[in-house]
Amino acid sequence: MSRRFVIEAVMVAIYGELLVPSAPVEYIVPYTTVMELYEFQNSPEPLMNDASDDLHVKNKISELISYLEEPLNRKKLERALSVPWSKSPAILFGDNISWIVINAVDNEQFGELLDPIETEIVLTAQRENAPVLTDQLELIRRIIEAEAPVQVFDIGDFDFAMEDSIFSNLN
Repeated sequence: MSRRFVIEAVMVAIYGELLVPSAPVEYIVPYTTVMELYEFQNSPEPLMNDASDDLHVKNKISELISYLEEPLNRKKLERALSVPWSKSPAILFGDNISWIVINAVDNEQFGELLDPIETEIVLTAQRENAPVLTDQLELIRRIIEAEAPVQVFDIGDFDFAMEDSIFSNLN
């Protein structure tokens, strides 16, 4: 059985270890975060503090975009866009990783505590009964303050989140 996490698309480009998990993983990715990849790719604003790291991440973003634009993957993405909250068929990244893109919709449930994309992430986690995986400590803090009924892991704790005992306690 694979572990499931709700994650922003850019996190996979930034954190290469997410592409070499110790067990099968299903990443549930809100579509708006896939669209953010294009913004990050073309943005003059750095994503990383170090110039060489920033170039590396932007190259990884370009590779990810190219992969998602391959005809079969594009078709899968388009299927998710027909109806709010519909999901794409699995997009495979090797033997252990699949992506499910979901057409999440912000309903302003958390008001000003969470921005629209953060709200989509939390609502997706609720609907899919899957924890959020993020590197944003402020987002983790705001999820706790909003008393959102989701579990959240810092990407630094990815290996811990992958452990069987943690996973079995989520369901």
